[in-house]
Amino acid sequence: MKELFRNRLGRVVSPGVTDFIERPVMAPADDEVVVKIAASAICGSDLHIFSGRHPSVPLPVTIGHEFSGRVVALGKDVARVRAGDRITVEPCIVRGQCDACLHGDYGYCERISFTYRNGDGAMADYITVKEAHAHLLPPRLSDAAGALIEPLSVATHAVRRAGVGLGEKVLVIGAGAIGILVAALCRLSGAAEVAVCDHSASRLRVAKEFGASHAIDPRDGGGLEEAAREISGGAGMDKTFECVGKEGTFIQAMTSLRRNGLATIVGIFEKPDITIDAMRFINHEIRVQGSQGYCWDFPIALKMSERIDLEKLVTHVFPLEELQKALETCASP
Repeated sequence: MKELFRNRLGRVVSPGVTDFIERPVMAPADDEVVVKIAASAICGSDLHIFSGRHPSVPLPVTIGHEFSGRVVALGKDVARVRAGDRITVEPCIVRGQCDACLHGDYGYCERISFTYRNGDGAMADYITVKEAHAHLLPPRLSDAAGALIEPLSVATHAVRRAGVGLGEKVLVIGAGAIGILVAALCRLSGAAEVAVCDHSASRLRVAKEFGASHAIDPRDGGGLEEAAREISGGAGMDKTFECVGKEGTFIQAMTSLRRNGLATIVGIFEKPDITIDAMRFINHEIRVQGSQGYCWDFPIALKMSERIDLEKLVTHVFPLEELQKALETCASP
């Protein structure tokens, strides 16, 4: 197999420590394309990896799965994209052979994984991906905004699973990128009230810019539950989204619901074992569901990016060689 390029890959090798290795980029397989990375964003899951506490990612690993770039090489069977096309990539890995995949529900693949969990991330000069996972970027999106289609797809999947509808009252716990985008999509879906909870005043300000009707610092007043009761008129929220990944916020997502309400859990839990009041499920008939990744959500997210200004989420720009600094900056309070 022919070597095309030399590739730098930025890894997390131990908690808080990064390095770079170099590998060849080989000619793509028949159904693959080689992408020259233009922009690669840092996700909350990357920070879990950087801390050494991601429950599904052993170290060392090449991180990066929110990215955009330009196609520079094609496999012989590639027909939908061309050399020079700007794309973003759905970074999931599925076998395509299980019952879920054969029915088109590849998000439920029995062996689903993601590129950054397999040492093949986009904090690099190049990445090789399946053509089937490539999505063309419209000219209106910059490279940086194109890299943020992935988190917008995560939020799209969560909001679609929750079935947020007209007039509903929604609470989003956590104002990171995912939480902010969930809030924006809930408003666009017709929610009457969208409250966002976070400890960061600056993040809450951004959440308001993206459509949140209420910004809650849980340290103020009577806390999150009291704020949720006030916003909902005493009954509790119709829908909640947990976008943090902690036991306390999981419980808050449950206790802030009205009877028969629905909590959607999106956060990654470094400590997955939690203790909850099981009677809450029975007494209030609440429902709790998870939301991971995406399944046919990228095309919808690309369309929704016409109404959501992703550029506002770009706070810093670093060259690849400053990966350590970039991660430390994002990890700092």
